[in-house]
Amino acid sequence: PAPEKEPAPTPKEEPAPAAEEPPAPEHPPATEQPPAPTDEPAPVPTAESTPAPEEGPRAPPAEPQASAPEPKPEKPKAEPPSAPLSLTVEEVSENSVTLTWKAPEQTGRSALDGYMVEICKDGSTDWTAVNEEPFLSTRYTIQDLGSGDKIHVRVKAVSASGASVPATLEQPVLVREILQLPRIRMPRHLRQTYVRRVGDALNIMIPFQGKPQPEVIWTKGGQPLDTSRINIRNTQKDTIFYIREAQRSDSGKYELAVRINGAEDKATLDIRVIEPPGPPQNLKLVDVWGFNVALEWTPPVDNGNSEIKGYVVQKSDKKSGKWFTALERCTRTSCTISDLIIGNTYSFRVFAENACGLSEKAAITSGVANIKKTKTAYQPEKIPQRDMMEPPKFTQPLTDRTTTRGYSTHLFCSVRGFPQPKIIWMKNQMEIREDPKYIAMIEQGVCSLEIRKPSPFDGGIYTCKAVNPLGEASVDCKLDVK
Repeated sequence: PAPEKEPAPTPKEEPAPAAEEPPAPEHPPATEQPPAPTDEPAPVPTAESTPAPEEGPRAPPAEPQASAPEPKPEKPKAEPPSAPLSLTVEEVSENSVTLTWKAPEQTGRSALDGYMVEICKDGSTDWTAVNEEPFLSTRYTIQDLGSGDKIHVRVKAVSASGASVPATLEQPVLVREILQLPRIRMPRHLRQTYVRRVGDALNIMIPFQGKPQPEVIWTKGGQPLDTSRINIRNTQKDTIFYIREAQRSDSGKYELAVRINGAEDKATLDIRVIEPPGPPQNLKLVDVWGFNVALEWTPPVDNGNSEIKGYVVQKSDKKSGKWFTALERCTRTSCTISDLIIGNTYSFRVFAENACGLSEKAAITSGVANIKKTKTAYQPEKIPQRDMMEPPKFTQPLTDRTTTRGYSTHLFCSVRGFPQPKIIWMKNQMEIREDPKYIAMIEQGVCSLEIRKPSPFDGGIYTCKAVNPLGEASVDCKLDVK
């Protein structure tokens, strides 16, 4: 009989909460969870006490009610606003401190109610709220402070989801009047990266202002400076940063802070100390054909702490043993050297160049290039046929020039092609014929035009045209005579 009675009360009491709570939104979860109460009666009869069944049915509805809403509030609770940003002291007087800050990045799901400002005297751990109710302004003046007090300040963002992690001033504020807020006046040339060479002296003066006398703090990567290398001297109006002989390791971002009673201004000094690069690597003589040689290399291991601008390629023939520059600034890591002389044997070397200059050493080819009269056995037949005959091509264009009247000037360009092209010089599209004012020459592919004692009338557009049976090419430049 006991088991018969017990199933009866459970159905009666289960609908009862359902009837009491039709409007409540938790009703569906309550109906979803009857298995839990129905399972529980099994242990209940073992107690066989009448109060237990009464308490049992009451407890299960309370449990589903509590467990159903729990996931919902948990999400907003897990997302309180983030901390306010950029908390700084705007002004300090004899008995007040004015703060400013920026809104937090994240406010969570619910809108921001406002901010709470809290203070704590230096040496104490008791934080007290200054404002009773949250307010939405991002500026606040703490009044009625004692002159000479040192206080720590923090600001919290508050919403329905809770309070944020506080934004706290790094330093305590001394309550006394700041007649002039600290300000760093960074010279214009120091606002971008300040580049110096290894061994140079660094002597940098940065002015600032602020009354009373500000505290000056230099750091690098958040750490104090190495005083064995860097000498800092501060006056009332400026700070001097001095290194006797700069090293590569002195490169980096230096942070300067000028501080009065918690109010501060910050600036960054970015220094880069450079030196010439190392030599290029893996220089190879890739191919030799006709009057031409192809070279390849890889960038230097050490760029001298400065971007590689280009490479200088030089050639040396065995007869003279002297080095001549074949390419002034090659921006790639490969090149073709043309117009070599048949019968000569050449070596090549390559220097790397950065803002500091050329590498001290060069990469030199291990092999030599023999420019032979007839094709060598190892060359496929098609290579000389394909590459020996080529239409004219300018490897170095003419560049615009300005000259002074009465002073002879030269125009230069370089051309390649086979058979050797015929060179025609023109001024304003008119061919320059036998004229004693002009001397035209071509040597090893370098075309030059000398203009003797020019007058303003000799200014204009000059064109060098190269023609051979396979085609033609031309380059222009402008000449101004002043």
